[in-house]
Amino acid sequence: MNKGLLVVISGPSGAGKGTIYSKVIERTGMKRSVSVTTRKPRPGEVEGVNYFFRTEEQYQQMIAEDAFLETAAVYHNYYGTPKAPVFENLEKGFDVLFEVDIHGVKSIKKKYPEAVAIFVMTPDFETLSDRLRGRGTESEDSLKIRLGAAKRELGSYEMFDYIVFNDEVERAIQDVIDIVNAEKRRIKNNLPQIKHLLGKE
Repeated sequence: MNKGLLVVISGPSGAGKGTIYSKVIERTGMKRSVSVTTRKPRPGEVEGVNYFFRTEEQYQQMIAEDAFLETAAVYHNYYGTPKAPVFENLEKGFDVLFEVDIHGVKSIKKKYPEAVAIFVMTPDFETLSDRLRGRGTESEDSLKIRLGAAKRELGSYEMFDYIVFNDEVERAIQDVIDIVNAEKRRIKNNLPQIKHLLGKE
């Protein structure tokens, strides 16, 4: 059995990475990574489906055991991706898709260099600005901060393998699916089957 792919999607707020992530999961059947968090469950959230809910003490113990691919503190709570279920899916041949911030990409790439990292961006910063304004939730100061953060994130392009310009969401979704399919056809990702065919197992 060929090993699964670990694929990471990242990009600035307003670029549409969340929509792309959800639609790629829906259309390909890729496994969704489930994070561990120290925050309390919200109504309707299910353990192991939405999150793995842990106490801060349990979370710190997991950090000490190097149990995370990536971890971050967000608004006084911790969020992290546990290694074990991800690696289990990969060994079974399932592809796993992540949506993480730039720091998460860096951490995942460090611990799992084979990860395929995709940066999602609008065609230009004017489009990004228009999308953020269109939310109706951003002040001018907040908008400047987000655009500045987007430029810094784009400046980290060297840690990514691909960029998808989301000028039209359906095309961007297909671009990500095409990238995943192309990666699955790489020789290095098909060596077990090739060696089996050659009788060199």
